[in-house]
Amino acid sequence: MTARITADRDICVGAGNCVLTLPRVFDQDDEGLVKVLDPDPADAPEDLLDQAVARCPSGAITVR
Repeated sequence: MTARITADRDICVGAGNCVLTLPRVFDQDDEGLVKVLDPDPADAPEDLLDQAVARCPSGAITVR
């Protein structure tokens, strides 16, 4: 199953936990806000995707 990742940059607080969890899927721009590098990461471990969502303090990341 392929996950579809979205991030709401309007509520991102720039904590960077998503980048620390999955750096090949997430990055931060010059303002520190989340950037989704790969919105359909076919080979990303599901447990790490779940951790990225859980560790986001603002709830900006959604995985469907």
